[in-house]
Amino acid sequence: MRTKEELTEDLRKMALTLGAFKVGFVTTATLKGGPPSVDLGYVLPEARSAICFALAFDQSLIEAYFRKKDHKSLETDKVRTTTLANGIALEIADFLQQQGCRAIPVGANFVYRQEGDNWLMDMHPPISHRYLAVRSGIGHFGYSGNIITQEYGSAIVLATVVTDAELLPTDPLPEAENYCDDCRLCLSVCASGYVDPLEKVSVNLGGMEFSYGKRRSNSRCYLVCGGLAGLDSSGDWSTWSPARFEIPDKDEDFLATIPGATEAYLKRPKLEGGFFICLIDGSRMEYTCSNCHFVCHPDKKVRAARYRMLREGGVVIEDADGNRKAVSPEEARDYIAELPGERSNLYKTEKKEITS
Repeated sequence: MRTKEELTEDLRKMALTLGAFKVGFVTTATLKGGPPSVDLGYVLPEARSAICFALAFDQSLIEAYFRKKDHKSLETDKVRTTTLANGIALEIADFLQQQGCRAIPVGANFVYRQEGDNWLMDMHPPISHRYLAVRSGIGHFGYSGNIITQEYGSAIVLATVVTDAELLPTDPLPEAENYCDDCRLCLSVCASGYVDPLEKVSVNLGGMEFSYGKRRSNSRCYLVCGGLAGLDSSGDWSTWSPARFEIPDKDEDFLATIPGATEAYLKRPKLEGGFFICLIDGSRMEYTCSNCHFVCHPDKKVRAARYRMLREGGVVIEDADGNRKAVSPEEARDYIAELPGERSNLYKTEKKEITS
């Protein structure tokens, strides 16, 4: 019979060997007092512990993505790294089960609690990988609420395995080592306004407080990161989405905005690749943003350079065959204005085009 010390070390080595760069462990005690999203019992009623781990996206692909030179390479890396994280979680769960333990893998993304009539749009996960990651010492919270690391900034993906095995918890990182200086570039590169620029929220996990910028409706991320819209309010830059649909100021206005934007999205040509998700007809969407993930870096100069790349990268337009390219804001406005009515309706609302 393996001791909890031996099993914890085996799992740590296993996650690192399979592709993670950072591993942490939590228990029901170290999560005590937290919100429902850290209730390990939701995933496994007999749960005592969880292992959380992080994989890194390829940093070398970020520049071309922000400069609007290459969309496919970074999207493919993000999709496949996320899939690898899911595979590692499954393999760790199988390993634990063969040790006589109960274990449930929790996917890195696109897995939701199916409760309530609006669960698809609420997008509440079975367990919060972010909360487990910050409590177990994988990284800190950045202002965005993303987990940031000294190794790769926030360009990471997290996954978790919940188990009834007794494991040794790891400690959070000292807050003094958190490189987040509230620069808020993560907010400046977000066309959706997902994170409040002033208000923070705090979470208590096992008697320890952690804070980050308050997040608004998840519908904001769905609209922009999913590619339904993508023009910044300045009109000077966009995500990889060619759409101009209005991004409401108020969360409660998204229910009226999303159906029309979704209908237009489904009629537009699609890029190759993407990811599969149950939230939309056809079940496939594109990564057109993820800007907050990729702009953050421990080196302030790198952060600033990435921010400039995005803002100077222009505005994406799309031709009738689905080919996309970035042009100047002025060229983009002229191009959209000259589209015939039927095609124009697939890309814009009147208010967004008149602005700026």
